[in-house]
Amino acid sequence: MPSPQVDQLDSPAKSATAVSGRTPAVIRLLVLATFVVILNETIMINAIPRLMGALHITEQTAQWLSTAFMLTMAAVIPITGWFLQRVSTRSAYTTAMGLFLLGTALAAVAPSFEVLLGARIIQASGTAVMMPLLMTTLMQVVPEAERGRVMGNVTLAISVAPAMGPAVSGVILQFGSWRLLFAVVFPIAAVITWRGLKQLKNVGEPEFSTIDWLSVVTAAAGFGGLVYGLSRFEGGDVRVAAAIVAAGLVAIAVFVVRQLSLQKRGVPLLDLRTLRYRTYTVALILMAMAFMAMLGSMVLLPLYLQNIREINALETGLLVMPGGLAMGLLGPTVGRLFDRFGGRVLVIPGAIAITLALAGFTQVTMTMPFWQILGLHALLMVGLAATFTPVFTLGLGAVPSPLYSHASSILGTLQQVAAAIGTALVITVMSARADALRSAGVTEVLASLDGMRLAFIIGAVLSVAVIITALLLPARADNVGEFKGAGH
Repeated sequence: MPSPQVDQLDSPAKSATAVSGRTPAVIRLLVLATFVVILNETIMINAIPRLMGALHITEQTAQWLSTAFMLTMAAVIPITGWFLQRVSTRSAYTTAMGLFLLGTALAAVAPSFEVLLGARIIQASGTAVMMPLLMTTLMQVVPEAERGRVMGNVTLAISVAPAMGPAVSGVILQFGSWRLLFAVVFPIAAVITWRGLKQLKNVGEPEFSTIDWLSVVTAAAGFGGLVYGLSRFEGGDVRVAAAIVAAGLVAIAVFVVRQLSLQKRGVPLLDLRTLRYRTYTVALILMAMAFMAMLGSMVLLPLYLQNIREINALETGLLVMPGGLAMGLLGPTVGRLFDRFGGRVLVIPGAIAITLALAGFTQVTMTMPFWQILGLHALLMVGLAATFTPVFTLGLGAVPSPLYSHASSILGTLQQVAAAIGTALVITVMSARADALRSAGVTEVLASLDGMRLAFIIGAVLSVAVIITALLLPARADNVGEFKGAGH
């Protein structure tokens, strides 16, 4: 069912929507901005050795620059559903890019680790608004018949950016200090922000509603605490990590009960009525499982290549880049196929490809040819490309237009939580197996290699759940009909 907001578009966006086969200008702008902010999420990975020397910090401390980014995303995204309904498209874009630019500028001149960490948190706050803004606007301005194609272009930005991050940073670091990473990104982001504000039109009408601060606090404490607790499993005290995870889950339970109460008055911070739509819920479960499997492998592969095969960070980035590029470049093709044939013909083969790739990684050895690793990684990325575009499109298309911003926010929050669970799971399994073998007298390298194999087996098992869930998805989005909810 087309959204009523489409009629309220200003003329440039209206004409872009009307022309079949063209992506609306508003979406092109938001995709470009999203590409830059997501690229920044993984750009720090290669800089850790430089940071350790320049700021006199340990590797564990340096890792916080990535962990804090993910933590902030998990804490802020639940609030964006309410925020995007309350402000105009231009205001949301200005807030997102303004925060990102402020964080980037601060990071470039940061005199200490503490200031740099604060700058990364500010950057992440902007990124957390950008992703749901892009998804929500897409669902409002793109006709249902063309959503697959446009979502394919969005997938290109969202998937290529993290894959490019380590390789781009590896090249930049050849020319100077870690500060260059931010100095290069800032002017690019500034130009995109300026162009966006010149061309961006408001989509839909903002609705005034008050914010429930208990919901804000319990969301931040719950989702942020859960992601933090999961990140502590890596090299930390397992009991402390488990206690933090438990506290996070309690806060999430309080948050859920509070939302159910607020829904009766039509003013929830995050509207959980989206979960009543079966296709959306199935898409959420599938996406979470796929993200866990993907993030687990994305963490394990660089560890294998750098610690076991002893190649440097730039070479590692270049080795995994073809898979990331294949995933992104296939996005538009997958989108067009989805518009023509529906989701099942793509998602089921895609899920099988993910399982085959992860099963292949369980056979890694000290001498596995690099072309084989590149091939398996490319197969994994192609499988994910065939899966993510249809799943996002089917899931968001299954909810009524008043719930788009909430559905996008729940999707984004679950991505961060699934990423944290996937990472914690593989690192914990790998470390436990390696420690057990080392204590039995096995050499350091062989113990680590066997630990990685077991962790890849966990990823392969998770991916089987993706195949099972894929069988439950319909070919097309359900007809959602009218949304009858309090306050609407």
